[in-house]
Amino acid sequence: MNYIIQTSELTKTVKGKAIVSSVNLNVRKGEIYGLLGPNGAGKTTIMKMLTGLILPTSGAIMLFGKKLSESSKEGLKRVGSIIEYPIFFEHMTAMENLQIHCEYLGYYDNKAIHQALDLVQLKGIEEKKVKEFSLGMKQRLGIARAAITKPELIVLDEPTNGLDPIGIKNMRDLVRTLNQEYGITFLLSSHILGEIEQVADRIGVIQNGRLVDEVSLADIQRQRTDYIEILTSNVQKSAFLLEHELLISNIKIVKDQRIRIYDADISPGQITKLLIAHEIEIEEIQKHTSTLEDYFYHQMQGKE
Repeated sequence: MNYIIQTSELTKTVKGKAIVSSVNLNVRKGEIYGLLGPNGAGKTTIMKMLTGLILPTSGAIMLFGKKLSESSKEGLKRVGSIIEYPIFFEHMTAMENLQIHCEYLGYYDNKAIHQALDLVQLKGIEEKKVKEFSLGMKQRLGIARAAITKPELIVLDEPTNGLDPIGIKNMRDLVRTLNQEYGITFLLSSHILGEIEQVADRIGVIQNGRLVDEVSLADIQRQRTDYIEILTSNVQKSAFLLEHELLISNIKIVKDQRIRIYDADISPGQITKLLIAHEIEIEEIQKHTSTLEDYFYHQMQGKE
């Protein structure tokens, strides 16, 4: 397996408190990897260590198969990143900001700057001062800066924070385009489960500084179970009828007044018809499809 990032027992302690504890992260070449966890879980700290912004207290980081250390940071030349919030010289234009960034890297290619702006749909505003940009435009300019040297890996910390629905969709589409058309590997963090679900190939679940799970979205989808949930005041009689009249065996009573039916061959219509025929009042009946959110909360509860 070709890994872009591998960490071994990665740990960061601040004033005696472990912010990140023994994280073994594995990001494969060519994938979009989502680092998922609540605010304060340690996602940003992990990303800062991976991009050389802070040093780990212990453990090791392998980038492109070579160890990242204070004295050896060659691998970072192949990485673009936005950690926390993209900072620019506000009084300068987008073009000027990108030119300064390229000079800092020793990379001189104005054509590449124009291509990067075009890629993030900021073409034609090169002379507009950054202080006049919306938050979404600044986020896209940050992506342009991260992608301008055509890195093999881009690390994005909460890239959709503060964006409206259109901005979120644009960011998601941009990540997909860079991944699929340019082969760029992505490590992105978020606490928004729905966004990670729509874009990631695999996820790592972070809780209290620990990696509690690392799994592909395809595996999660295979584990999902759909169910029909009924809200009724007569749970016992309803369950009896469902078992003996419709021959449903996979039934679970939850929260006293709710019944969950895990049987793909039974429709809500069949259930409603049966219960009404026996004068059972149905307050609510709904078909549910389990999501990444269900999986995530199950993981959180199971690891507390």
